[in-house]
Amino acid sequence: MTTDGGAAERRVLAADVGGSFIRMAAVGGADDVGAVKRRPTPADDLTGFADALGELIGELETATGIGRDAPLALATAGIVDPDNGLALAANIPCFTGEPVAERLSAALGRPVGLINDADAFALAEATAGVGRGQRIVFGAILGTGVGGGLVVDGRLVRGAGGFTGEWGHGPIANPLPKAADGPLPRMACGCGQVGCADTFGGARGLERLHLALGHPAADSHAIVAAWTAGEPAAGRTVALWAELLCEPLALTINLTGASIVPTGGGLGSDPTLVALLDREVRARILRRLDTPLLTPGRLENAALVGAAILARQIGRGA
Repeated sequence: MTTDGGAAERRVLAADVGGSFIRMAAVGGADDVGAVKRRPTPADDLTGFADALGELIGELETATGIGRDAPLALATAGIVDPDNGLALAANIPCFTGEPVAERLSAALGRPVGLINDADAFALAEATAGVGRGQRIVFGAILGTGVGGGLVVDGRLVRGAGGFTGEWGHGPIANPLPKAADGPLPRMACGCGQVGCADTFGGARGLERLHLALGHPAADSHAIVAAWTAGEPAAGRTVALWAELLCEPLALTINLTGASIVPTGGGLGSDPTLVALLDREVRARILRRLDTPLLTPGRLENAALVGAAILARQIGRGA
């Protein structure tokens, strides 16, 4: 029996909460994720949300025999302040400003924890994925937007306000490279700032860059596919994407001392795209490396595995 999330052990409840659906499973380890049950997310009603969790728990108790005292952890987009437990989640309005874990624990009669989904990815990959055995792991999400999480000695780092690992926010220092008709404008970010890596680093950002360079609108999948096929316009977009994104990521690696960077999300799961970004990052960090630093995560259900690790920790009172 282990406690690192890699092998089967006592099962706990883990949920991956999105704006549309809640996915829940009884998890014994990275290689022991049971059948996943799901329900629509009652995003505007915390009481309804607790009821939906209760229904899913009931199904899993019947199907798996998991104990009625099993702790539950939720991986979700958004932030939880570790000092007061208050949550902020744009895609689940009923979470914002609420001590969500405390209220759900009272409603469900079991220990409940919340973890940011990028943190869950980082924790899972650090303990049971490509970062296993490494002391400092930085998980980088390149999905719809840009996120991340930091794990040191197998423990998630949760700093002031719960914002540790948010390398996608904060304006980049250098001016954007010039387009044919002049400098590219810095783009406004949903966090309220201008010029954040999140505005160009994720899938929507790649699409914005493509448009800003004067190319017809295309979704990120089409842009990456065209780049892979050698199409020049897509090649220019992807090259600019890597040039812009490698700088804040290189700075993050210098600051954290991470020895490996698992990547996740749609763009972060593409090995060819990650290999390009890896080369650009390694050319800009202080540590000289001849081997890859960025590598796509290997866990299919990283959010559930990361949430399960947190559930075990709260179940032990850690």
